[in-house]
Amino acid sequence: MADHLEASVTLPSDPASVSAARAHVVGTLAEWGLPADTDLSDTVRLIISELATNAVQHTFGQSPTFRVDIALDRDEHLHLGVTDSHPRFPRRLPAAVQQDNGRGLVIIRWLTAECGGKLRIRPTREGGKTILVELPWTVPGGVPRRTSPVPR
Repeated sequence: MADHLEASVTLPSDPASVSAARAHVVGTLAEWGLPADTDLSDTVRLIISELATNAVQHTFGQSPTFRVDIALDRDEHLHLGVTDSHPRFPRRLPAAVQQDNGRGLVIIRWLTAECGGKLRIRPTREGGKTILVELPWTVPGGVPRRTSPVPR
């Protein structure tokens, strides 16, 4: 594989774009050798879903589009980024038992930590923000997860 692969897509800040972002990322990773039936693919799918949903729901119409970036460095590090033009950074909301939303970033932080990755939030030059997730590329060659017990 190449030393560096990257792809990006810009989508309208519309709820239908969440599934488009997910499909773009999973399709790109499949092209790079990661089958859709791996734990890493499932994790990335959930992270992108949460980040894209946040970009649509929490920018209050002030970001007409959002961008999804993916990069793979030396078969070691997978970088995911979602950029919107809204200036407000995400903040933790109190976790109420009845609360139906507001836990996306908590989920992303947990998934990222569980994989041994890093999460960063950076301002853009244009006044928006990018939420960056770096994950170890733990499935070199795209080894699928086991769905049945290993025979003894």
